[in-house]
Amino acid sequence: MIRVLAPVAALLISVSILLAGQGLQGTLLPVRASLEQFPTLAIGAMGATYFFGFTVGCLKGGELVRRVGHVRVFLAMTAVASASPLLHVLLISPMSWGVLRFMTGFCFAVLYIVIESWLNDSADNTNRGVIFSTYSMITLTVLAAGQMMMLLYVPTGFELFIIASVLVSLGAVPIALSTSPSPAQPQAVSVDVLRLYQISPSGTVGCLVSGLANGAFWALAPVFASKVGKDVSLAAWFMTSAVIGGAIAQWPLGLLSDRAGRRKVLVGVSLAGCFTGLALYMLADSMQFATAIILALICGAFAFPLYVISVAYTNDFAETTEYVMVSSGLLLMYGLGATIGPLIASFAMTESNPGGMYAFTALVHLALVLFVAVRFLWSRSVAEQQSTFSDALSSAQTASQVYEEELLQKSERDV
Repeated sequence: MIRVLAPVAALLISVSILLAGQGLQGTLLPVRASLEQFPTLAIGAMGATYFFGFTVGCLKGGELVRRVGHVRVFLAMTAVASASPLLHVLLISPMSWGVLRFMTGFCFAVLYIVIESWLNDSADNTNRGVIFSTYSMITLTVLAAGQMMMLLYVPTGFELFIIASVLVSLGAVPIALSTSPSPAQPQAVSVDVLRLYQISPSGTVGCLVSGLANGAFWALAPVFASKVGKDVSLAAWFMTSAVIGGAIAQWPLGLLSDRAGRRKVLVGVSLAGCFTGLALYMLADSMQFATAIILALICGAFAFPLYVISVAYTNDFAETTEYVMVSSGLLLMYGLGATIGPLIASFAMTESNPGGMYAFTALVHLALVLFVAVRFLWSRSVAEQQSTFSDALSSAQTASQVYEEELLQKSERDV
């Protein structure tokens, strides 16, 4: 494991510091917005604006990497992202915060393109699940640490915004001083969604669903927890519990996906996410502190690994030269989902109760299960028809066993 992770150690250290600041900011802003009496729809719109910027970053980030390379892009984006928390505390209004969230979303989309294409360049199909799960486990752990920093100062002050800015800035240092080689600059970086879907339909849709569910979570879960618990402190504990659950589950689920198959794990975590979302929705009006923390832990354990497994599943079928395009495209799918998710979830919360957000996430997880199941049944049907035809040719001594194997491999790849 150490040998596998050594080439990207500096990258992982930078990511850890960087995302600690992002974790603090992600919880602080919805809570502060709620304290400033921003409407729930405005808070949801701010989350959608972040992911709209994220989407634009997915479209433009690959071109930046092609022009100046992974390291320079990483340093530039951390510099811009570190300015955003400070501007939030200076310009307190829904409109200003929406613009700043757009800027932050753009920066982090480009950063994730750099990070994930770099990791893919260092991985292969036998260890990709473990590498990505380790990366995600580390980052979710520091996100949780960042969220717990909410308890250091009251959110109505400026101290937490300064801490978030400092952490994002320090995240650039390990990469700037690292002597490890970075990936070669790609020659072609345009996002090709059709090609992405051809590589792995289930992986592509899995990233979209992950964006729908997790975008709603990041934008509105602090509001959900504040209203359910009638106390700002529950928001920090709720968010931290969800992230810790995701961090704990990442490595075993990644290892399981390497050994048992990513499609099975994809369906399993989606089903579990659906059931947990339903529980949070049904218990929202009468939820106790301990119940909220336990359900958040379980929900995070299944919601967060969904994206990582979908990414690993797609990259299993990608060519080496496509890693930047695939990273950009999958992040784009995630960003599109995360742009739409907070808007729908905030509407659901407004029309029903705070748990309406989790009714929405339960539905999108169920939709992914149905999609993968339909793809699987369709591919089996095609494989059976092709196998029958191949057997007929074989009996006439005009086809080889190799032909049948190739057809079966193609049908599996299409799923």
